[in-house]
Amino acid sequence: MQTQTPIKQILLVGNPNVGKSTVFNSLCNKKQKTGNYAGVTVASHSGRYVYKNEEVEIIDLPGAYSIYPEAEDEAIFSKYLIEEQHKYSGIVYMLDAMNLKRGLLLFHQIQDLGMPVFLVVNQLDEAQRRGIEIDFEKLSELTGVHVLKTNAKEKIGLEEIKESIYQNEFKSSNAIRFDIPLEQKAVVLKIASQTKEKNIYKVWTLLSSDTYLGKLDTVHEKLNETEAKCIVPKRLQTKETIRRYQTIEDIINQVVTKKPQFKELLTEKLDKFLVHKFWGYLLFIAILLFLFQMVFFMAEYPMNWIDGLFVSLAEWTSTMLPEGPLNSLISNGILPGIGGIIIFAPQIGILLYFLYLLEDSGYMARVVFLMDRFLRPFGLNGKSIVPLVSGIACAIPAIKSTRNIENVKERLITILVTPFMTCAARLPVYSIIIAIVIPEGNFFGIGNRAIALLVMYLLGFVTALVSAFLLKKIIKQNAKSYLIMDLPPYKMPQFKYDLKLTGVKVWEFINGAGKVIFAVSIILWALSYVGPSQTQGKFVETDVHLDHSYLAKMGRVIEPIVEPLGYDWKMGVSIISSFAAREVFVGTMATLYSLDDDVPEQRIIDKMRNDVKPNGEKVFTLASGISVLIYYAFAMQCVSTIAVVYQETKSWKWTILQVIAMTGLAYIAAMAAYQFLS
Repeated sequence: MQTQTPIKQILLVGNPNVGKSTVFNSLCNKKQKTGNYAGVTVASHSGRYVYKNEEVEIIDLPGAYSIYPEAEDEAIFSKYLIEEQHKYSGIVYMLDAMNLKRGLLLFHQIQDLGMPVFLVVNQLDEAQRRGIEIDFEKLSELTGVHVLKTNAKEKIGLEEIKESIYQNEFKSSNAIRFDIPLEQKAVVLKIASQTKEKNIYKVWTLLSSDTYLGKLDTVHEKLNETEAKCIVPKRLQTKETIRRYQTIEDIINQVVTKKPQFKELLTEKLDKFLVHKFWGYLLFIAILLFLFQMVFFMAEYPMNWIDGLFVSLAEWTSTMLPEGPLNSLISNGILPGIGGIIIFAPQIGILLYFLYLLEDSGYMARVVFLMDRFLRPFGLNGKSIVPLVSGIACAIPAIKSTRNIENVKERLITILVTPFMTCAARLPVYSIIIAIVIPEGNFFGIGNRAIALLVMYLLGFVTALVSAFLLKKIIKQNAKSYLIMDLPPYKMPQFKYDLKLTGVKVWEFINGAGKVIFAVSIILWALSYVGPSQTQGKFVETDVHLDHSYLAKMGRVIEPIVEPLGYDWKMGVSIISSFAAREVFVGTMATLYSLDDDVPEQRIIDKMRNDVKPNGEKVFTLASGISVLIYYAFAMQCVSTIAVVYQETKSWKWTILQVIAMTGLAYIAAMAAYQFLS
């Protein structure tokens, strides 16, 4: 009987933006999102592969510059690295070939903690373009570890990484490179003796860290009053950094040679324009406008095809199934509801694909840098633009990505305002309402509907900024933060990989929304299929007209609440159902207008466009349409977002205040817009 080999656990470690996630995805055949700017990985991810009959688990930790965490994403890294040392077999440490000096700081700290490690130097192609040459044999000799070279995006060197892991080519250092200053050495040795800790550098790290690393209280309790005065964590960290960089500088001088550059690189040429304090912002707006033009232009044909497919499918099931409740449920309830969401998959896919290309190219890192000076007066910093821009896809991972913001106040403000950003779930709502109330045509060659969509995205962004400014005044904290980042070189995006990743994200959206729509469609159909009987002695009549159903009766109960916003009972029901998720609004409307089958051959959007109130006034006018758009621009219509806000803030106070404030603002602003325009 063959015994099962235990799984070998390996950590993937390095600075932000060195290609760790790309290597992780390639090794483990995963589709974890990567980005060309810091802060993409904010939690550890694990995956597995089998090589020569050995199963290996790779854990991709968030990027960090030092063992001392400043933000929550770095805390995840430091805690796991130190507290779970007994679990993993070794560390694959990734270095950026263009930033060896910066990367070696954390590497030496890991070495001094006695952890088994080998080096992987990535992005060699970019280094060579800049005239940087590295002596890898000398680097291995001076660091005392095995060194590999890779080009992660081209999947060069991945087999060598697997082979080195298989051969256990990790090395631990018994000697500590860092020479502990004399002023603190006696204290460190005293605590090491009392705690029986053999590694004195580990004691130093506990004394030098003022947050996150844990077990600090027990260490600091061992200090007397005199000793405590000479232990100022930030000062100790500064001392260590200065001393380590002196050692690292000596290594760099021996292993790196740089050829003189006689001409300005393309990256430098582009950055003169792309991060310019005027042209940079103008170009960013132009890129967004182009993106939204593509969202409407490129998605038109696949959307029409999907719409026709679901209409035909509903007609076919209506013909093939026997008359009765099941026929009505599937043909008029489930299929139109799910089709009402799937039809927007092309628009969501196009939006996400272009965003991934911008990230891959290196442009999004420029947006972070560009926005830092713009966001400061509003109580945010450049890192806040990462969750704000990520919020265009989905607020949930965007809010989680705030973990890389060191300043507590700025992180809280970013969490509270990120839901104002227009996420993919709002896109179906905006698209269908804009298509109904905004006429076709163009303005200086740009489609009216693309401009309207850009305005909605800008409205969310501006509202987020205004809210951040108010919160800056309300939340009291005087600590200042600074944005320090490297701008990566421009790169050719991975078109094929980004397309696969887009497909995965679109499917996740459809799958998640589809489950909710499926449940909502059944409930709506059931309430619309039955109604109070007009015959004496009977309480329920089946297969009634929608206007006579229990659903209509319930809808008219809430109609007085939504009527000042210009909505009828159908829109009121759709808004209530969309508290589960914003996109449910469209699915609910599709179901309701399918159940109202007075003109069965019409498309849902045409039924909505032609629908009238009892007084003959159209339901969807410019006034009511703008009211809907404004309501969804501000409303906190997503249970999952509410949950993740509480998870990240650990505060019911801020979570409840956020829901009340956003919902109240949405109602008042939508009512004001309708009353003004009508």
